[in-house]
Amino acid sequence: MQKRKLGADGPEIGAIGYGAMSFSDMYGPTNEAESHAVLDACRELGVTHLDTANIYGMGKSENAIGTYLKANPAARDEFIIATKATITRDSDGNRIFDNSAEHLEAELDKSLQRLGVECVDLFYAHRRDTRFTPEETATNLGRLVEKGKTRAIGLSEIAPSTLRRAMKAFPIAAVQSEYSLSTRFPDLGLVQACAELGVAMVAFSPVGRSLLTDNPISREALANLPFLGGNPRFMEPNLTENLRLTEGFRKLAAEMGTTAAGLANAWLLSRGPHVIPIPGTRSVSHLRECISGADLTLSDADLERIEAVLPVGWAHGDRYSVDQWNGPERYC
Repeated sequence: MQKRKLGADGPEIGAIGYGAMSFSDMYGPTNEAESHAVLDACRELGVTHLDTANIYGMGKSENAIGTYLKANPAARDEFIIATKATITRDSDGNRIFDNSAEHLEAELDKSLQRLGVECVDLFYAHRRDTRFTPEETATNLGRLVEKGKTRAIGLSEIAPSTLRRAMKAFPIAAVQSEYSLSTRFPDLGLVQACAELGVAMVAFSPVGRSLLTDNPISREALANLPFLGGNPRFMEPNLTENLRLTEGFRKLAAEMGTTAAGLANAWLLSRGPHVIPIPGTRSVSHLRECISGADLTLSDADLERIEAVLPVGWAHGDRYSVDQWNGPERYC
């Protein structure tokens, strides 16, 4: 697989990584054996960047990676591991964010224990806690680099202005944001700021939470998936329209001799050498479809054809519900 850098001074990684939220039950039930099979496939396919978080299955995702590394010690040197913390609950059970130095370090310590490692390669503040300035959050994260608990730091779902301020306090290696043919707001400043500052742009949900694949999540499955079931793009009448519109993309992918997931990831790779998609899946076969995008080189004509079937702004419904919007920064 082609390589990309995880930040200006970071390690080289496979151009497409893996989003390990799928090791939790977020998109359907899974188990450790299935997760380990995906990790085996990652090693086979040259996927070297793993992205997880403390809240993915309340530790289930990190535990799955940890047990895999324990059973396969050599894999630790093959994988570049990122995890995240910030999202928590108050005494009343309300979702809150905590970017304090104490919380970030305590949560990272727990993640290190679950992963079975002494240091991660990248540690993100999962959401911005507005009680702290961007400079303060970067400083709090930076102390964990100085303590040897992470090799680099990142920010997730933030505005370009937050990135610019944070960079003044401590080098930011990566910014993570939802980014795909169905969610293109990062093109309005974040992709450009990352390129300018030498920051990796890590794109999660690169296949539009299944809409940009050959087999979108079924209506039957949605009934048992609270997050997607309450997501505007997967609620009627938006769902029917989005499935209708993406059918043209699936046909185009077939005409080009690839899968819809492969083409969606290839489109992201074409957005800049610093863009790194991290598709997540519970299926080895679907992982292969996603990774096939790394072998595609899209011409200007190819990009025009993609734009013709899925022009910017095509998606019906917001990417998040009102409740789901609690945390991500809106900047345009």
